[in-house]
Amino acid sequence: MLAFLTSGVVLGLSAGFSPGPLFALVVSQAMRHGVREGMKTALAPLLTDTPVILLSVLVLTRISGYKSVLGGMSLVGAAVVAYLAYEGLRATGYEIAEGERGAPRSLAKGVLVNFLSPHPYLFWLTVGGPMVLRGWEHSAPAAVAFVAGFCLSIVAAKMVIAVSAGSSRRFLTGKGYRRVMRGLGALMAGFAVLLVWNAVELLSAP
Repeated sequence: MLAFLTSGVVLGLSAGFSPGPLFALVVSQAMRHGVREGMKTALAPLLTDTPVILLSVLVLTRISGYKSVLGGMSLVGAAVVAYLAYEGLRATGYEIAEGERGAPRSLAKGVLVNFLSPHPYLFWLTVGGPMVLRGWEHSAPAAVAFVAGFCLSIVAAKMVIAVSAGSSRRFLTGKGYRRVMRGLGALMAGFAVLLVWNAVELLSAP
């Protein structure tokens, strides 16, 4: 179970610190309306990922007998994780842009942005969903540990971003952010290799 929890935490932190639509919104809300509003936005994955996870697992269970399909999806997942690793390893800092003030509606904006972003769907269909099913084959607590580790870690990472953007820009534009991203990038590269290996096993299965 510890392996699945660790995998969820690493993947969650990497997704949380990687620039994207929700990342940008967290930064924007924290800078315009304060740390509290940025932290509200950071909670969005707790609301949006649950239906995406259930949908992804349902789809994957329906095609579980088609090893070639699962192998192809695992290759796509490997490409997704490899891209995240590449982005992390080449990170130089996050460029912060100013914006106009308006009504916060932070959580609602975060939920909308995350629902409309293709990232959660792509991740859970190609990486997260297969990990949940693999964990379930091991034990129910292992699958729960992966999901909990991912969701809590991605929210925690976004909250760190909110605090950094709302109180000080140094972390997002300095060496600290680069070091975190490069460390996570190296770990993600390892996950990409494991996904490729899993794809090879599925594609070569009778």
